[in-house]
Amino acid sequence: MDSLINFFVVFPLIGFFISLGIPDKRERLLSGITFSLVGFHLLVSLGFVGYWLWDGPRVLNVKDIVIFKTLGYEFFVDIFFDRITATYLLVGSLMTFLVTLYSRYYLHRESGYKRFFNTIWFFYVGYNIAIFAGNLETLFIGWEILGISSFLLIAFYRERYIPVKNAVKVFSIYRIADVGIILAMWASHHLWHENITFLKLNNFELVHEHLQSHSVIGVFISLMFLISAAAKSAQLPFSSWLPRAMEGPTPSSAIFYGSLSVHLGVFILLRTFPFWEHQLSVRILIGLMGLVSSLVSTGIARVQSSVKSQIAYASISQIGLIFIEVALGWEDLALFHFAGNAFLRTYQLLVSPSVVSYLIREQFYNFTPRQRSVEDSFPQKIAYTFYILCLNEWNLDGFMYQYLWNPLKLVGTKLNFLTLNRIVIFFVISYVLGIISLFARDAMPAGLQVFLPILFSFLGLLMVLKSFTERRKTQMSWVMVVMNHFWVALSISFNEHFTYDHVVLYLSGIVVAGIVGFVCLNRLKKLEHNIDLNRFHGHVHKHRTLAFVFLGACLGVSGFPITPTFVGEDLIFTHIHEDQIILASFTALSFIVDGLAIMRIYARVFLGPHAKSPYEMAYRSS
Repeated sequence: MDSLINFFVVFPLIGFFISLGIPDKRERLLSGITFSLVGFHLLVSLGFVGYWLWDGPRVLNVKDIVIFKTLGYEFFVDIFFDRITATYLLVGSLMTFLVTLYSRYYLHRESGYKRFFNTIWFFYVGYNIAIFAGNLETLFIGWEILGISSFLLIAFYRERYIPVKNAVKVFSIYRIADVGIILAMWASHHLWHENITFLKLNNFELVHEHLQSHSVIGVFISLMFLISAAAKSAQLPFSSWLPRAMEGPTPSSAIFYGSLSVHLGVFILLRTFPFWEHQLSVRILIGLMGLVSSLVSTGIARVQSSVKSQIAYASISQIGLIFIEVALGWEDLALFHFAGNAFLRTYQLLVSPSVVSYLIREQFYNFTPRQRSVEDSFPQKIAYTFYILCLNEWNLDGFMYQYLWNPLKLVGTKLNFLTLNRIVIFFVISYVLGIISLFARDAMPAGLQVFLPILFSFLGLLMVLKSFTERRKTQMSWVMVVMNHFWVALSISFNEHFTYDHVVLYLSGIVVAGIVGFVCLNRLKKLEHNIDLNRFHGHVHKHRTLAFVFLGACLGVSGFPITPTFVGEDLIFTHIHEDQIILASFTALSFIVDGLAIMRIYARVFLGPHAKSPYEMAYRSS
């Protein structure tokens, strides 16, 4: 029975590759195969879970593939199944089945019909990998796939300005969640001295023994889990991204932001509950975050003029309550609540296109104002204050810009004096000096050996900050992203056991993807002449193959699990010592901005209204 759980991860991957091979115009064939395969997956899920319950529910764990192994480090894929996985599997397979059935007719004759179903399959692959993950490394593979598929679905109407812009906004929050998982993995490696599995995490004696002598690291890991969960589940202060994500098609909004993806933050907390259940401060923090998010989002939902935004904030409110339930240790109630909220929000979002007309008819013929409500008992000044705050969505977008993105942009704009030639000259000279200092590190003072890795990591961070704010030369922005990874590799090379082989493993994917991306940009520049980053150009309309290849290069450079760089990123954090907090922070921050700069280049160059279109195009969506 243990080996059967591999089916649930492998089968969606097979479905994804089948859907890629179906021609664009074969709508009936594409939707029929997708519907049949997802339905088969649902039936097998029901049968498997039923037999698992009848046979006596037990925890299943399979260590599948060891991808990379070296001294003190092992990267392997681990598959895990328990009641949490069973609940998410049944809800996920049923929701995906219903949404594919709905989408067969809802998206009929849409220009991106095949692209939509391909992306849904891609999402389903990531979802199943995430919920069946038996360790953090496997979970992170699914986590990354979900982030990219979310970006692609929000930007589905890629000829419009707002969907593309909101896709980049949502992806920026997802990067914060990604780095939270990366830092949790980094600290876990130092706490356990191995890639800990969730099966071992359920061992109370083992967890208690390690946390007794490493309580600070334990709290740090728990906080990183919380940041990742809050960002993924749109809890405060990250709540503003969820209504922006509703720019995608209604079926994708239902499956992503109504039922499945938005509840993965809850999944992280449930899966890691044995680790932080005895950390009272963390449980209080999770409960408070859920309570505040629930109260604030309830107020915002009540003043929204868009039905999808109302549903989004209502879902945030319910997820806040689930956070409280998890913090209180009511795991079974949280799972039941997740399933109920997922079914309700999916239904609401699927009927949202028609519910507006129903409400308009109701307003004209059967509207009766309320006689009295709870708000009437509030003092008028307080009621008006809360009304304005909720109307402005508590300025959550402004908060993120003021305290996170604007400081990063400010640093980047200070580097405007840099040109491509100056950057290349500076990089070559300083990098050669860095390599010389690496080979001569044994003769250096101890203080300099500590300082140089931080300096090189900071130089890499400056590179991506400049790339993130560059508006003129797209090729220069791309080159600086690639340079960042070379600085990161050099900075970690000063630590022991990070050998030449590890550097090659990490940089091999970066070099290949970087060259492919640069060639794509040069080719596009020759064809279209202007590909600056001041606006969205929409070149995907004329150059679809080039856009697809460049997207693959973007994924390769950002450490997506299609190149060895994905393993290399985890390996890099393994070799950062637990006392090198500044180095870990600079490296993590560079990975955040790195991903943003890359997807910004892709979005600005290939997505949005076409720059040469003779027709007027709306810059605001309905």
